[in-house]
Amino acid sequence: MAPDKPIRVRNRLRRKELFAKYKDERNKRRHEERAERAKEELENPELKAKRLAENVPNTIESMRVFDETVNAELEGTDEFSEYFENTDKDPKVLVTTSENPKKNGLIFAKMLQDFLPGSVFVERKEKYTMKDMASYCSNRQFSDLIVVNEDKNKVTGITFIHLPTGPTFYFSVTNIIESKKIAGHGNPTSHIPELILNNFSTRLGQTVGRLFQSLFPHRPQFQGRQVVTLHNQRDFIFFRRHRYKFKNEKRVGLQELGPQFTMKLRRVQKGIREEIDWEHKPSMDRDKKKFYL
Repeated sequence: MAPDKPIRVRNRLRRKELFAKYKDERNKRRHEERAERAKEELENPELKAKRLAENVPNTIESMRVFDETVNAELEGTDEFSEYFENTDKDPKVLVTTSENPKKNGLIFAKMLQDFLPGSVFVERKEKYTMKDMASYCSNRQFSDLIVVNEDKNKVTGITFIHLPTGPTFYFSVTNIIESKKIAGHGNPTSHIPELILNNFSTRLGQTVGRLFQSLFPHRPQFQGRQVVTLHNQRDFIFFRRHRYKFKNEKRVGLQELGPQFTMKLRRVQKGIREEIDWEHKPSMDRDKKKFYL
């Protein structure tokens, strides 16, 4: 016996009505099935454990292309070793701008200075090149130089130079939100924040993580209850700053202090902007499951 042919409804309003009725009935069946399943799993918790084990969703992260450097330990010493070996010496950071800085560049530079303990802001003069500034900072015992890059009155990137001999890192910057534009934001104090780094798992990612660690003193002042988080997800690095709020003995909340912005590593150079060690290229974005940090 041939199956019944689907009924063709010519009237558009009637079709919409029937489809809405079908979706409503389908949702009711789903709710009934979920309620029945929840009742069974309450009586037998093993059923829930089995269902969760069998229904692990695939994500881009779980299907990530294998990278042999993930979780591999860094061998030997690198340019950041002195920071980790000499825990009594705090970093000294100079923050500056690109040539002819505009308002947005100056605002962002001072935002960086606000959450980097002991940092100094100096507006850049036209006659000084990047190497001139690096030499100036090295002679005055600065450990790092940060340059805010602009294009057409818009902040587009940050250059980090670890002194005295590099390396140099360039990150593009997007999605900048000032603290005052964040609803319910708090006001930061001058305490040294705790630093949290998430998902910097490859050898390159660990090097980037060591760069960020070298910008903060070794001893966070926990009485300030402030935390800076750099979260890497799919090679985008999200900056957030919060403060712990203890509501009572058992409940702890977070209040955002700001600012917010997103970085993406574009280039790593040896020394002070010398030979390119690693560079992001457009062709790298073709494989959505390949990550480098």
